[in-house]
Amino acid sequence: MRTQDDSIQDSAEMRLALFDFAFDHAPIGIAVVDVEGCIVRGNDAFSKLVGISSMAMHGTPFAYFTHPDDLEADLILFREVLSGVRDGYTIEKRYVRPDGRIVEVVIHIAAMRDASGKVVRFLSQIEDVTVHKEHERQLAEKAAQLELAMEAVRGGFWHMDVSTDTFETSDRLAAFIGGPEAARLDLQRYIDKVHPEDFAAADLTPLLTGAVDQSVAEYRLDTVFGEKWMRCDRRLLRDSDGRPRRIVGVAIDFTEEHRRLEASERNSEIDALTGLLNRRGLTNQYERLATSSGIGVLAIDLDGFKQVNDCLGHPAGDAVLQETARRLRLCIRRTDLAARTGGDEFLIVFAGDRQAVEDAAERVVLVMRQVIDVGDSRAEVRATVGGIWSDAKVDLPRLVSQADAVLYSAKAGGKDRWAIEITT
Repeated sequence: MRTQDDSIQDSAEMRLALFDFAFDHAPIGIAVVDVEGCIVRGNDAFSKLVGISSMAMHGTPFAYFTHPDDLEADLILFREVLSGVRDGYTIEKRYVRPDGRIVEVVIHIAAMRDASGKVVRFLSQIEDVTVHKEHERQLAEKAAQLELAMEAVRGGFWHMDVSTDTFETSDRLAAFIGGPEAARLDLQRYIDKVHPEDFAAADLTPLLTGAVDQSVAEYRLDTVFGEKWMRCDRRLLRDSDGRPRRIVGVAIDFTEEHRRLEASERNSEIDALTGLLNRRGLTNQYERLATSSGIGVLAIDLDGFKQVNDCLGHPAGDAVLQETARRLRLCIRRTDLAARTGGDEFLIVFAGDRQAVEDAAERVVLVMRQVIDVGDSRAEVRATVGGIWSDAKVDLPRLVSQADAVLYSAKAGGKDRWAIEITT
């Protein structure tokens, strides 16, 4: 017949069995340490951490595999538990394995007491945080590098929580915009600093809707240093389901670079979009143009170009201008000069007789009647050409002005046509 003592014994044996199972199969290191600081028992996970077999581990002081620089702090806390000052502690430290490899760990220590309250053992739970610590160091290093980089440039960071529609600048960016004592800016206060003509460039809608994952914007910003051109790199972070979660951006002052680019474009002889000459290039090339049979100037205007921009967008308009430039090159000789002088305005200068100029004008009108493919769409534009011919090389601005007058007269008469007049 079973007695109450038997039940108590069975219960104790069950608890011990459960403890042993949890101890041996725990995914983290667990060790029992005596009051002298020696290992009484350790599980497999702990054995792998310290690089010592379970059998050889028994009786080994934890000081044996603790990094010398971390030992004193551990011993102080260990003695405080023994003296009753505390019941346990948590500490980060390093183990040195027999092969010399360093393992970084977090240890949670709890005192095991007898019925009288005397400490008889310590139960240690040990987590390997080596990889985590390495990640922390890498992040800290990158943050330090980034901080140094940002100190070398003017600007700063901002971030936006998509779900709460919360936008905030960094302290550095706030100081750049409003001065050393300025508070961080929310979205409205930041947008208020953007030049009104650049609102479209600063728009975050494509990122907020998840249409794009990153973009670069250039816009003018009112700052404590005056109006500055900013280049802003924006990146979208998504949640595990792919939904927009957060947008991070860095805005950097590139005013000097922007001015240099503008100056370079002003000084350049080539139109950046089409590769044709610009006005400056046309003027310089005209001065070097030799002729013995006369000079012809064609002023070309695209009919229907505004509708392309309005209906298909400015990228489509740019594609039309590039294709127009390609077709114009097919209509002229290598020695002739072709230039883009405005939005959809082109000039061609010929060294030759009147007939050559008329033939070129007709070729331009015909070639521009062909439909232009723009992605999945088709753009239909035409060309109206007004030309002037002189039997001698005369002032270019005067020839261009006269060609423009012929062009306007031709457009008034019905577009998609050409007309040539003679000047002296």
